Parts: sequence; structure tokens; C-alpha cells
Amino acid sequence: MSRLLGLGARFPEFSLQACVSAEPGSEFRTVDSHELEGRWTAIFFWPLDFTFVCPTELVEFNHALREFRALAARVFGVSGDSHHAHLAWRRENPAIGNLEFPMLSDAGKVVAEELGILDPVEKVPLRATYLLDQQRKIRWLCVNDLSVGRSTGEVLRVLAGLQCGELCPANWSPGQATIVRPKEKAVPWEARGHDARQ
Repeated sequence: MSRLLGLGARFPEFSLQACVSAEPGSEFRTVDSHELEGRWTAIFFWPLDFTFVCPTELVEFNHALREFRALAARVFGVSGDSHHAHLAWRRENPAIGNLEFPMLSDAGKVVAEELGILDPVEKVPLRATYLLDQQRKIRWLCVNDLSVGRSTGEVLRVLAGLQCGELCPANWSPGQATIVRPKEKAVPWEARGHDARQ
């Protein structure tokens, strides 16, 4: 398994086909990495279409779109399936037929491989979620095992914490108090590696 691309790294460049609608004539468009710039972005990967846990996650991200938009953030989903498979799945499963975020196709597994989230045995993306700032820098990531779905509430909580720019304690939620940043103090002479008696 490739090394995980971590915090502070710039999300990889890409140009991928995406399923954006189930309506004839408007099903597909190309999405490239430049669309992940200029605003906060949540981008999440799921292993496979036509599975059991994955549609529950897509539904929850879709339900949370209003909250993401309230934080001026966009949402993109990605798997290693083709954009045609995405469309077939949307048409077959009513729960995901009206998704309002693009379903990107990383059919070559290139982006997943570069991120280090391709399962070495199953050869599918792990359940990885990223929060990117306006410069496409990774500010938060979480990677789940294939069997465990993620929490959209936690993604929103961390996004709000990152955007507020303050120190957020454990279990902090938006609206709660943050930690006051300590003011810088003069460093004692002894702490600088000198003996004041010299």
C-alpha cells in the first residue's frame, strides 16, 4: 500500500469524468482539480457502487449538503467505478437517484493510488474523507476500514473548527467556547541554553 498523503500536502491534480444527474442529456461532465480551489471542499471516497454501506454514506452526505453550503463548502464523491456505472447505480437505486453532488470516476485508481488509500487486497479505495482549504491543501483526513461507514456530523464539526481559526478542545461543537490562545511570553535566559551565572 502506498504511503498516505497527509496533512499540509496539496491534493493531487486530476481530470475525471463525473456523473452529475440521472436525467437524459445531462448525465455527465468533466471535473478537474481546479474546481477544488477557491472554497473549502469536502471530498470523500467509497469502495464500490452497488454495495451495502456505500449508499448510506452517499445519502447522508446529500442530506448534509445544506449544512456544507452554509459553511461555503462544496462536496464531491469519488470511487473507482466508471461514470457509466455511477449512472446505472443512480437509476437502479432510488435512494441515490437525486444526489446533488458530483460522483467522480477514478476508474484507473490513479488518484486513490497517489493518495495512498487503495486497499492492497481488494484494489478499491478505502473510505477516506478529506477537507481541503481554498488552496487545495489537505487540512483534515480520516480513513475508515471498508466495513465501517463514516459520520458526516464529524466532517461538519471539523470543518467548522478549521474555519473558525481558534483552538477547539476535545468534543467541541460549533457554538461552544474555544480556547484562548496564550500570548507569547519572553523566553527566560536559562531556557535559551545559557547559564545566567556565567
